[in-house]
Amino acid sequence: MYDTVNCRYKNIIYSITNAADSNEVIALKLDLYYNTVHVTSYQTGGKGTGSPNEDPLSSQGAVILSPDKHFLFVVNAGSNSITSFRITSSGALVLADVKPSGGFQPISLTAYCGLLYVANAGNGSTIASNIMGFYVDVNGILTEIAGSSKQLSSLQAKPACIVTNYNGRIIVVTERNTNLLSIFTMQADGSLNDPIFSNSSGTGPFGAVFFTNEILLVAEAGANAISSYRVNPNGTLSVISPSVLNYQKATCWISLSENPGCAYTSNAGSNTISVYEVDWEGYMSVSNIRYSTDNGTGSPIDSSVCANNLYVLNGNQGTISIFHIDSGGKLARTEVLINTHLPDIGSQGLATLCFTDN
Repeated sequence: MYDTVNCRYKNIIYSITNAADSNEVIALKLDLYYNTVHVTSYQTGGKGTGSPNEDPLSSQGAVILSPDKHFLFVVNAGSNSITSFRITSSGALVLADVKPSGGFQPISLTAYCGLLYVANAGNGSTIASNIMGFYVDVNGILTEIAGSSKQLSSLQAKPACIVTNYNGRIIVVTERNTNLLSIFTMQADGSLNDPIFSNSSGTGPFGAVFFTNEILLVAEAGANAISSYRVNPNGTLSVISPSVLNYQKATCWISLSENPGCAYTSNAGSNTISVYEVDWEGYMSVSNIRYSTDNGTGSPIDSSVCANNLYVLNGNQGTISIFHIDSGGKLARTEVLINTHLPDIGSQGLATLCFTDN
C-alpha cells in the first residue's frame, strides 16, 4: 500500500489521455527539483471520447485520488465506465477494476471512506444526467450501492463536477445548463436521498470544492467568478459571497489551499490563474492573477494543490505548469513540464500524489 516515507520522488502527477481507442493514465514522477525523472503510461481498460479540444469532457474531477491515497480513480467517457487502480509504495499503478458507470458518459468523480460516486453527463436528449455510487473494497474492487443512482434536475442538466464534503454526508453536483446545484444527503450505507436543487449565484456553475465541512466554493464559467455557500443541515444552500468576479474568461476549474485559505481558478479563455483569498467564514476577494505559462499561451484547465505547490494542466499544449505557493497564498511559477507524453490537445484531469521529504 501507499507509504509517504522512504521515497526518492518529490511527487507524482497523474492525468488521462482520453484517447478514443484506449484511454491511458500518464504518470509523471518528479524529483526534488521538479525535473521529470520518469514517465509511465497505464491502460485504463476503457476508452475516452477522443475529442480534439482543450477541455474534452467539460468537467472537473475526471481523475481523483482516494482520501487515503491508496487508490486512483479515472473516468472512461467513451466506454461509459470507470477504472480503479491500486497505488503501490513507489506510486506505480496496478489495475484493480473496471465497471460500468451506471449512466452515459462519466465525467467527474468524488470519493469518501471506501465510497466512490460518479457524475454521468447523459446525451442531452434521451439519456438523463445522473449520479451513481460504488463501494470500494480493500483491493479496489467496485460494487454498485443500492439506492445511489439518482437523476439530476433534467435530461439536459449537463453536470460538470461532483464533490463530497469532509464528513461524507453531503454530495453536490454542479449543473451547467440549468444553473442549478444539486445537493444530495448520504445515508450510512452510502445510499442517497433525492436531491434538493438550489439556484447557482452566477451563471455556468462548473468546478466545485469544499473549503470547510460546511462551506462550498463554486467556480462560474458564465460569470467568471467564484461564489461561496454555507450548506445548511436540511441540504439547502445559503450564499455567503455571491459571484466574486475576477474579470478573466472561462473560469471553470478550482483548487484549494486551506493553509493559507486560498482558492485558485483556471481561466482557460484568458490563459490565467486567479488567486482568491478565502477567510474561515467563506468571504472571498481576488488577490492575484498569473499567466499559466511563461509566454501567456497556455490554456489552463484541471489543477491540483499538493503541499506548497499548485499543478495546472494546459489543455491546449499537453504541458503542466508548477507554481510555488508562498506563505500568503501567492503564486510563483517554478516550472512548465513540456515532455509529459500527454496529447497536445484532448487530455483531461489532474491528481497529484505528495511524498514526504526525507
